Amino acid sequence: MSISLHWLDEDPAWFPPVSTALNEPQGLLAAGGDLTQTRLLNAYAQGIFPWFSEGEPILWWSPDPRSIVHPDEVHCSRSLAKFMRKNLYRVTFDQAFERVIDGCASPRATESGTWITAEMRHAYINLHKAGFAHSVDVWHGDDLVGGLYGLSMGGAFFGESMFSLATNASKVAFISLSQQLSRWGFVLIDCQVQNPYLASMGAHEVPRRQFLSILDNALAISGPEEWRFDRQ
Repeated sequence: MSISLHWLDEDPAWFPPVSTALNEPQGLLAAGGDLTQTRLLNAYAQGIFPWFSEGEPILWWSPDPRSIVHPDEVHCSRSLAKFMRKNLYRVTFDQAFERVIDGCASPRATESGTWITAEMRHAYINLHKAGFAHSVDVWHGDDLVGGLYGLSMGGAFFGESMFSLATNASKVAFISLSQQLSRWGFVLIDCQVQNPYLASMGAHEVPRRQFLSILDNALAISGPEEWRFDRQ
């Protein structure tokens, strides 16, 4: 089966209307372009994100429906809340971004590879250095045992990936992030595509049109001047 895709040109601000995204594969919108800071920020502001494997052209997606969660609606189960009260882990922001992205890039036991290619890694490290990409780092002693990373724009956080090497480490990262984002007045965590793990944490699906409306409102909010968090 042949697929007709939009190919991006040299203009880093141009993307085709998200309404033209394919139904199969769900949400595939365009191919090509690059992963420069300007193009990536333009993409996220329009509800578009890159996702592709090594050896493929850069692929751009805008799925319908979209998985989201409001920071103050993230679900923390009783057992997880009890676990967090033990304070077994220390949580920081932006203290180990490159190590977190490397942890997310490590293949899972059920996977043979990773979509976080060297090109993607380089692009998001550059976004981190520019103040747009952030990590939540979960420590057990001096060991990094879990975390997540994503982009922050206005009052929206775009989650990209997470990893866990110890019990509940990624969940602790997600709960800690949501609590801080709620205090900062964020209105949206973009989870991209729903799965059982995200659903258990309170994420739900909304039509793309509704997501874009929420996103527009979130982008109009001023985000924090700097990311700081360190919980013992």
